[in-house]
Amino acid sequence: MDATVKTQDTDGSVTAPTSPAAGLQPFLQDAVVTLHAPSLVISRASGQVTEGADGFYHGDRRALSRLDVSVEGIQPAPVAGGFRGADRAEFRSVLRGLGELTPDPAVALHRRRGTAAGRYEEVLEVTNAGGEHVRCRLTVTAATDLATMEQVKSGQALEAIPPQAADADADADGIGLSWTGDDFTVRLAGEPAPDTLEAPAGRLSYDIDLPPGTSWSVTLTCTARYADGDQFPAPPAGRLPWRVPALRSTDRGLDAWLAQSLGDLDRLRLADPRSPRADRPDQFLAAGAPWFLTLFGRDSLWAARMLLPLGTDLAAGTLRTLARRQGTGTDPATEEQPGKILHEVRRGTLQLSDRRSLPPVYYGTVDATALWITLLHDAWRWGLDPARVEELLPHAEAALGWLGAQAEAGGDGFLKYVDRTGQGLTNQGWKDSDDSIRYGDGSRAHAPIALCEVQAYAYEAARGGAALLRAFGRPGADAWEEWAERLATRFRDRFWVSDDRGPYPAVALDGDGKPVDSVTSGFGHLLGTGLLDARESALLAARLAAPDLDAGHGLRTLSSDAVGFNPYGYHVGSIWPHDTAIAVHGLVRAGFPDVAGSLANGLLTASVAFDARLPELFAGHGSEAGPGPAPYPASCRPQAWAAAAAVLVLRAALGLEADVPAGTVTVAPTFAARYAPLAVAGLQVAGERLDIALAADGTVNVTSAPEGLTVVTR
Repeated sequence: MDATVKTQDTDGSVTAPTSPAAGLQPFLQDAVVTLHAPSLVISRASGQVTEGADGFYHGDRRALSRLDVSVEGIQPAPVAGGFRGADRAEFRSVLRGLGELTPDPAVALHRRRGTAAGRYEEVLEVTNAGGEHVRCRLTVTAATDLATMEQVKSGQALEAIPPQAADADADADGIGLSWTGDDFTVRLAGEPAPDTLEAPAGRLSYDIDLPPGTSWSVTLTCTARYADGDQFPAPPAGRLPWRVPALRSTDRGLDAWLAQSLGDLDRLRLADPRSPRADRPDQFLAAGAPWFLTLFGRDSLWAARMLLPLGTDLAAGTLRTLARRQGTGTDPATEEQPGKILHEVRRGTLQLSDRRSLPPVYYGTVDATALWITLLHDAWRWGLDPARVEELLPHAEAALGWLGAQAEAGGDGFLKYVDRTGQGLTNQGWKDSDDSIRYGDGSRAHAPIALCEVQAYAYEAARGGAALLRAFGRPGADAWEEWAERLATRFRDRFWVSDDRGPYPAVALDGDGKPVDSVTSGFGHLLGTGLLDARESALLAARLAAPDLDAGHGLRTLSSDAVGFNPYGYHVGSIWPHDTAIAVHGLVRAGFPDVAGSLANGLLTASVAFDARLPELFAGHGSEAGPGPAPYPASCRPQAWAAAAAVLVLRAALGLEADVPAGTVTVAPTFAARYAPLAVAGLQVAGERLDIALAADGTVNVTSAPEGLTVVTR
């Protein structure tokens, strides 16, 4: 995803902002986020919506920037609060000094929040548990700047837009306030209606009469909509594109991690309005809240791939959504090329900095095309209807054509990227911040850049694409298998370097073909793809287990021994859960379950520290620095591939593989014994249920399995 672009002078130094908060991305580490894509609400832990990135958002637009509640001018003193699932939150506060006859609080405020697509609802309940009759005035102060998400993310401070008084009508929930800007309309109403409405000040006031032992409540409802509709709307209710499994293990933290992750993923779903059937639209996962609540090629593909043990419908929807937007021509401004899969889609131009901007549909990614092919292959293996697979094969052939053309254009057979626009992303792999690809001495690599993991993705895509072509009687399978083997030989010859601990693959080759010799978490993306032999896999497994990469609760993106390591660096020292989960799965596939189990346990430890909702990334301090990880303050939370990591880790623990075309399902538990006895009910293969139980002694019992498939257990 797009890292925040920082302003740099011509000598490379960073220009300091004119004030401590000017132009700085807001922090979110103590925020409470509820969402129902394409909408979300961000508030303080108190429940107040008052500062920074706080607000109610819809479709990357801030509909409310303030929703402050006070009683008799008293700010509620927070006692407890937080999210309850993905789309709900609750907050309890006391109103100190009201109705108190003893040191005990008497009057309390309970806020219950619900978030739906285009709708934010909050119930305010005031309770008098004291012995004195209380009469008071509750005031809600609301405001909005109608800022775009990019303006919020860049720390811009915009003037509030004056509201208008709004009467009740057939489409509204009651009397309240409204704001309009361009094609975007916001309305806030209260039920019951306020006793006093001060529209210019954005205040709704209620006179409350509370005898001892009584309560009073009001429901506030805010709606937001675009005149031309949502770019990617929420799917119809009841159309979840996966089966929700039930997990019960001896580790309740693991159970909670999976449950919370699946709840968050449910609310990250979006629909493709170009789908042929409006009542059954194709669905995909938005990348993350709040900054990336839209279609991202790489993120949506990885998340769908991780969720394959729950069914193939999400994969099919993601593949078709991206296929409809697959490149057909050459456009230097958007970086579109024939066969290429896009990077991201926005409603308008995304202004990253004074000198950087991305067009609404942007193709600046080097890896999404290979990942699209591999997802199609894997979904076929997990039981996607062959007719649906065959419909997508022309897109797969176009994507393979793009891989071949790009490798040939690079002159040395490797897939590379370079931003030729001067406006787009400098780095176009998943580590897409400006400073992510570095030499061992800390200096930055120059383009064109060939990333190590992208070559692994391309190898896997060529092999998977060949398998699809052969299975469906289409030409080219042999040629793509030969292409993959030539790529593997070139990789072995050009990428491997050595340090005092032995050989390892460089993170990339630079524009001169020189290895970029830093040690990174990218090793994990190579394992299990087939690109490496057994000896090479063993070398990388040992590297991943070493403390410079394994921080104790996940893999650091850059070795802590490296020059330029920063535990708060977006891609140069932080920990990304999806990155670690990919390594866990790769290690299991390559035959190193003990290392995989250790890394998985680190992620589980981190999930407990983050209340089972793993963020996009967190700081790369080692476990010796404290019992839990420190947040990366501006991280998305929830985020699609961070949440989907829970499913991939469970799959790796169970050693679960499917080959429906060959008629088999394999269950070969690896580190799952750490959590046994364990039972997971409601996995899905070929559209049918798969239930697995693992006894404390390691005995595997498959209690429900698809008919016609042979279950292989070890």
